[in-house]
Amino acid sequence: MTVLKTYLEEKKDTSIGNKTQYYTIGQVSEITGIKQNILRFWENEFDELSPLKNKFGHRVYKESDIVIVKKIQELLYQRGMTIKGAKKILSGKEDFTENPPIIGKAMTKYIREELEEMLRMLRSFSL
Repeated sequence: MTVLKTYLEEKKDTSIGNKTQYYTIGQVSEITGIKQNILRFWENEFDELSPLKNKFGHRVYKESDIVIVKKIQELLYQRGMTIKGAKKILSGKEDFTENPPIIGKAMTKYIREELEEMLRMLRSFSL
């Protein structure tokens, strides 16, 4: 089961009767704190985020769309993941862990090289 499915299953049904509540992109922006242009960008990047369009062509988001936006927000902003990594998590191609690595191998190698250089410099000063 993907993280997204689990997230959606945990979310209680907020529908009233048979009527589902819809939100404008402006309302979703206010609810999540994500700017509208970022939300539109995420629609292009994440297949899981696809709000409907009303008869005027305006985006309308359901509760499940807002849950997806919040999950993307968490993965990108709180966990420090890349868009590529977040896509893998949402699609279920990669397991989600509580503490995913925030920095990649290239950055780790760079930090190690810098630390080794500092150590060499410190050793050169000692007698």
